[in-house]
Formats: sequence, structure tokens, C-alpha cells
Amino acid sequence: MEFAELIKTPRVDGVVLRRPFLPTVEGTLCLTGHHLILSSRQDNTEELWLLHANIDAIEKRFVGSLGTIIVKCKDLRVIQLDIPGMEECLNIASSIEVLSTLDSVSLMYPFFYRPMFQVIEDGWKSFLPEDAFKDLESMTEEWRLSDVNKDYSVCSSYPPLVAVPKDVDDDTLRKAAAFRHGGRFPVLSYYHKKNGMVMMRSGQPLTGTNGRRCKEDEKLINATLRAGKRGYIIDTRTVSVAQQAKARGGGFESEANYPQWRRIHKAIERSSILQESLIKLVEACNDQSHSMDRWLSKLEASNWQTHVKEILTTACLAAQCIDREGASVLVHGTEGTDSTLQVTSLAQIILDPACRTIQGFQALVEREWLQAGHPFQQRCSQSAYSNNKPRCEAPVFLLFLDCVWQILRQFPCSFQFSQHFLVLLFEHAYASQFGTFMGNSASERSKLNLSQKTVSLWSWVNRPQEVERLSNPLYEANCLVIWPSVAPQSLLLWEGVFLRWKRSSRCLDEAYDEMVHIIQYNKELQNKVNNLRRQLAQLETEEPLLQTP
Repeated sequence: MEFAELIKTPRVDGVVLRRPFLPTVEGTLCLTGHHLILSSRQDNTEELWLLHANIDAIEKRFVGSLGTIIVKCKDLRVIQLDIPGMEECLNIASSIEVLSTLDSVSLMYPFFYRPMFQVIEDGWKSFLPEDAFKDLESMTEEWRLSDVNKDYSVCSSYPPLVAVPKDVDDDTLRKAAAFRHGGRFPVLSYYHKKNGMVMMRSGQPLTGTNGRRCKEDEKLINATLRAGKRGYIIDTRTVSVAQQAKARGGGFESEANYPQWRRIHKAIERSSILQESLIKLVEACNDQSHSMDRWLSKLEASNWQTHVKEILTTACLAAQCIDREGASVLVHGTEGTDSTLQVTSLAQIILDPACRTIQGFQALVEREWLQAGHPFQQRCSQSAYSNNKPRCEAPVFLLFLDCVWQILRQFPCSFQFSQHFLVLLFEHAYASQFGTFMGNSASERSKLNLSQKTVSLWSWVNRPQEVERLSNPLYEANCLVIWPSVAPQSLLLWEGVFLRWKRSSRCLDEAYDEMVHIIQYNKELQNKVNNLRRQLAQLETEEPLLQTP
């Protein structure tokens, strides 16, 4: 199929573009296979280059022969195009609808994108499991890197290499995989250097109504316990949801078969509920007509902040078990690809200062989301505006980023990156020129040969000028565990995502620039003080020599 067949009217002159906080622009609208472009001959006017993949929904309106298309984007932006001529407007709208909903992966923009920047570091090779395991080997000899899943036959959503206890052989892993949802047997997620405790993740056990057990699974998770120690199993579902899963062949670990493990149930909502919550939240944020009380009521009714609180509470619990109780932890929900990953990755941000650096956070996203099998293609195919009925869509990754922002806001000096990095990851998860978030697993990315055919987002992020842009000027390395508050008054609406197209950030930007200026000035003064101290010390050593006869 050729893109030209889908574009009825490739170009229209005299189109007026209206965007939040920017002046109205009149120019020429062009449609290509992947972009909606509006360019103007006016000086100092920024062109619009919008990926079709970023378009969530469109609306058409007509007044006489003038047509208007409202374009609603996955990054929550809303723009308006006034197009002269009804036929041109209908043709443009029809083409946008088709081009923004193409199912063919091979036609997606990352396969066509050619970088205009010099690739200094190949992002596809930046965070390999082998490299991460070398760090683990320097701390402990109790684990090994298994290639039991090298052909993705044991678990289609796991990477080819996984860290498992050294005393457990591959045959045991295969049998344990048959007992876990989707073949997701327990694997190492995090090793706590301070006390040697670990966090693992998996899918739910397939106990069913008959209380089926698996000796190999029991052996695998018991192999992570130290002598005389107990562990905690954190199930991200409520007891009732976990009980219902038994009827469908799933279930949870019984205390009789796992006597050294204490099971704790939490209440992180399923993905379908999260999508409804996002839609309600964005609807509330876009509603400018009501009083503050009504607006706050709609915000509360979306339950978004409740989800943030529940996820953060569960992550704090996992971190507390490891750091304060000195116990190892296994985290799972049903599939082990959504709420499980939110908890394990947030717990690492709380516990591990390396995860709060720009490189460390990339490694965390790569390890705990991309390689761990979060289905990005399914979860991020629609955002808050789509008129299509949700299938597998859910803002699981966006909720994780929101939770990270909450911690960053409470500990503004402990993160090397600013919220700009989190916003960038949100945008690229939903629509990108890079191949990083394509597919639903490492297996799918391997079949698509993304590392050879597309550019990695990390190649862009790790350029010196981009690192500088995403850096937090307040950052001071903090090697301590950080414990975020989950009290309602401590959790705020993430304005940088949900209100950025509704409320001008000019005042905040000016305040930020002033802060950067003050920090820079402070550093300069500190350097002057240090130089003067050195000069004074030198003079003091020279003075006795001058007094000697």
C-alpha cells in the first residue's frame, strides 16, 4: 500500500492554525505519510510538525464553506485548523483519520526516520542485561545469568537472559514457568547492596480451584532466602480479586506450600479502570467553566490521585520490607506486566540512588519496563481523547511517571533529572520517531529487528546538549534511601502533563531561569571563596619564611 493512495488532498493554502499560548498562524497545510505539517512564510513563526501517530481523535465543524478540524493529541494537546473549502476539509479529515490509525507496524514512522543528529552512543547497546549483571557479580556470587529463554520459548514476554539463583538449574526454571501466568517465573528485579536482600517479580501462580502446587516453583523462590529468614509476597490485587482469579485457573501462593513467605494483598486497580480514570481526569482538566469546588469534585471523581497513592504505598511497602525488615520480596499481580512493574521500579527509585540519575533511570525503564515485557504497543495505542472503545489501552506507564514526579517534587535535590525528562518519556511512549517503545516485548522487538532498522530514544537523550537540557540544577547526589509521603496533601496534580496546554508556564519558566541563574552565581562565588582561601593559606606559609633573618 502506498501512502499517496490514502491522501486525497495533499496540500491546502490559506489554513489558519490555532494553538494554546501561541499566536495564530496562517499558512500551507501539507499531509505526508507520517506528518501533518503547517508552514508559514511569516518571519519567526514556528512550523507545526505533528506525527499522525500522535493524533488520538479529530472533530469536524462547518460554518458555510469554512471547515474546522479540532485535532486532539495523545500528549493531551488540542489544536484547531480552519480550512477554506468544505471538500478540502473533509478530504483532510478523512486522510488524517486513516493515517493516524494504521495497524501495519512496518508502515510506522520509526522505520522511515533518519536522524539529523550525530549518533554518539548507540542506545540499543547502552543497557544490555550482560552489563547490568557484571555490576551484580561485583556484589554477590549467589546469582547467575540464565539463557533458558534464549529463543523466547519458555516465556514470550521475558528477555533472552534473566538473573536467577545460582543453585537453581534451567530445568527447574522451565517447570516453574509452566506454573506461572504467561510463563513468567520469578526472576531477579533488584539486589539491595546494603543487606543482600532481593526483590523478584513474576506472574501469578496457576493454582486454580484445586490448589495445584509446583515443587520447582517453591524451590526457586525459597532459594532467594537466607537461613532463618522469612520473605514477603506482595500481591498487587485485593484478596477478593485474587480469589476470583482462582476460578479462571490463576490464584496465589498458599501459606501451607510457602511457609517461609508472608503474603500481603494491596489494591492497585486493573488496567481497564485506569483508562477510564485518565479520560475523566483529562475531561476535568479541560473543563474551565465550573467553580473551583466543582472542578475539585470532578478531579476527585476521576480517582487518578487515589491510584497514584495506592501504587506509591505499595512501592514503599516493598522498599520497607527490603531495607527496614531485612527481608526479600516477590511482587506479582495477575500477568506481572503492569502493576508489578510499577511497584518494582518505584521501589528501586526509593532504595537505589543510581536510579535517580539520568543514565540510571534509562537503565531502570529499559530493565523493568521494556525488557520485562510491559506491552507498550497495546497500552499506549490510545490516549484520553480517542472515540474508539478501549481494548487493552491503559496509562500504566504514565501513572508510573506521575508517581516518580511526586517523589521528585518531594525530594527536589535527589534527582539528577528534571520533570522535562519524565514528560519526554510520556510523549515518546505514545508517539515517537524512535523505535524504543515499539512492540509489546523483547521478543517482538527482536522479530521487528528494531535495533538495526530504527534509532533508539537513548541515542538522542544521551547527547551532551540533551543531557544538559534534562538535568536538574538543584541536584546533589544523595546516597540515602528516600521515603516519600503518601498523605493526600503531599500528592498533587501533575500540572506539567495535565495542565500544560491549559495554563501558561511563562511565570514558572521565568522563575526556573532565575533559579538557574542564582545557582550558577552561587557556584561562581563559591569558587572565588575557595581561590581566596588557597591564596590566604599560601601567604600564611610564606610569611614565616619572610620573617626568618
